[in-house]
Amino acid sequence: MLQEHTIAPGGRHIEVLGSYNPHSKEAVLKEDRIKYWVSKGAQMSDTAANLFMKKGVIEGTKRKVKVPAKKVEEVVAEAAPVAEAPKAEVPAEEVKAE
Repeated sequence: MLQEHTIAPGGRHIEVLGSYNPHSKEAVLKEDRIKYWVSKGAQMSDTAANLFMKKGVIEGTKRKVKVPAKKVEEVVAEAAPVAEAPKAEVPAEEVKAE
């Protein structure tokens, strides 16, 4: 899909340039239209560029895709279950007074 950077993802597209099924790894691409938009200055995401290079639509070297790492706090929270706080013990003197 080709869309302007100012439009929210999933919004209005300028043109659909193909489709990709990640389960079967099947890509249906309109090579001539992709080359046209690249010649007009359209910029591709790193993932799209790598897919186009893999399928032979454009030439170049593979781009590194940055995947954000999980924060240490999130990893620790997922790994360790939350332990219950110990119950406050009531001194025996207070129990007898009641």
